[in-house]
Amino acid sequence: MTEHGYIRALLDAKGIGLNVALQLMQHFGSAAAIFDNRTSLPKQVADRLVVTDDTMRRIDQEEAFCDKNHIAILTYNDAAYPQRLRECADAPLALYYRGNADLNARHIISVVGTRRITERGKDIVAQFCRDIAQLVPDALIVSGLAYGVDIHAHREALQNGLSTVAVLAHGLDRIYPNYHRQTAVDMLSQGGLLTEFTSGTTPFAGNFVSRNRIVAGLCDTTVVVESAEKGGALITAHLAQEYNRDVFAFPGRINDEFSAGCNKIIRKNVAALITKAADMTEALNWSTTPQTQHIIQPEIFPDLSAEESKLVDALTGVEQKSIIELTQDTQLPFHKTMQLLLELELKGMIKGLPGGIYRLLR
Repeated sequence: MTEHGYIRALLDAKGIGLNVALQLMQHFGSAAAIFDNRTSLPKQVADRLVVTDDTMRRIDQEEAFCDKNHIAILTYNDAAYPQRLRECADAPLALYYRGNADLNARHIISVVGTRRITERGKDIVAQFCRDIAQLVPDALIVSGLAYGVDIHAHREALQNGLSTVAVLAHGLDRIYPNYHRQTAVDMLSQGGLLTEFTSGTTPFAGNFVSRNRIVAGLCDTTVVVESAEKGGALITAHLAQEYNRDVFAFPGRINDEFSAGCNKIIRKNVAALITKAADMTEALNWSTTPQTQHIIQPEIFPDLSAEESKLVDALTGVEQKSIIELTQDTQLPFHKTMQLLLELELKGMIKGLPGGIYRLLR
């Protein structure tokens, strides 16, 4: 059985939710290893790790559907799995993806907001995407394909030559809302469609909150364009903050219904105020201008410990790596890796980037 199959069986097991599944994955290293070593688990857990005929049938059906429709199955430990998302405590164990965008792109921005977008909101989204195309042309724009801000973000990204990915609250056997089908089709060649839900899953209300955590976790930063005082965009903003991501919002007049949410998260320091894309790129210190820099040689830092040297070696010759990759490369415990990375950053050897990504200073 494939790793994806074991993940589906794990998630199908009664009484084992995502949190427990993630803990088991991190302990054993893979879903397959959990089943292989289930006798070492408490009996009440081990007894639930059974692959039923019904589960096996649904696994085979899903894998056949993905193969037929050119859908990539990205499991938690896959190299192509989004590194930023993997850092989140509630990361999905499997994703289904169709498209050509790099989900580990250097710059990823989620653009979210109300479904009842105003003309002002449309203008903000259009100008933001035009500016991003000039300032950060390799940026990937992420949203949820919903009415309002979402669909305008996708369409403006396409119009300005930016890749854009929609995170869906249902399986890839349908598009919701159907009215956005053509945009979704256009995105397959300039971005893609991503979901944690298997085929046959319909867009139930609770799925949208789950979808929002992926929108937040997939990105370096979340930008809220317009929002009422309550809404899904604010949930996404708060999730992004919990993931230690940067959040920005466009302010509005105090009496405007769909500026109330933006003004609120700015006032409560959930989001930083921006009036244009350059405010965001400057705050993030984003630049795509190549710079000639010299790689720091470890030997000029004689005070490096053996473990610190391992991390420096793992970062040498690559643009960047996630903390998960560094933990795997060095075989150091996760908590020890975190401690050493902080020490190396204080020594000026490395730089921490949003999403638990690190690079060697050059």
